[in-house]
Amino acid sequence: MTEILRARAALLDMDGTLVDSTAVVERLWLAWAEPHGLDPETVLRVVHGRQGHQSMAILLPERDHAINLHENEIMLATEAGDVDGVVGIAGADRLLAALETVPHAIVTSANVALMTARMQAAGLTVPELAVTAENVSASKPDPEGFLLAARMLGVAPAECVVFEDSGAGIQAGLAAGMRVVGVGRHAGAHAPTVHVDDLTAVTLTHLDDGFELRIG
Repeated sequence: MTEILRARAALLDMDGTLVDSTAVVERLWLAWAEPHGLDPETVLRVVHGRQGHQSMAILLPERDHAINLHENEIMLATEAGDVDGVVGIAGADRLLAALETVPHAIVTSANVALMTARMQAAGLTVPELAVTAENVSASKPDPEGFLLAARMLGVAPAECVVFEDSGAGIQAGLAAGMRVVGVGRHAGAHAPTVHVDDLTAVTLTHLDDGFELRIG
């Protein structure tokens, strides 16, 4: 069944939503986790969608957070230099092209260097506005990033639609008072507004006061 959403702005996560970086993310995080004796399944449940230092704090709750911040900087630099296997999510290029003339932004837990490296590796254009790890004090599932992007675009949260894949990201979008398109086979488990396997299922039509998304 086709779902229709009308909005004035689109806010897009990057990893798992616009680019498929699963292989490199899981490879590097499991390598980080091994010396700590952490359960791999637990690690992979935690790290997607969050800033690295927050994931570390969840996984190693007794550790000094200053160590997490330091190791996160190392992790970000390592990830930015390792884009082997990073590709665009099906339909991402077409959706970004359709959004060029309407308010939109990336809202990602990556920093600028990592976002740029992965978007370039996937052959995707970075939107003019990007809210990255440098711009927020709280990681998803906190809604800060989405609310900041809406404010910068001058669009009310209720008039924004979020594209997200992770549980933390979907939770953040809903907490911001926005509708959420869950992207990917695991996204439906986190109760987004609507769910698609990939972005080929999304068609955008421009309206005088925004745009319409036909989903499905």
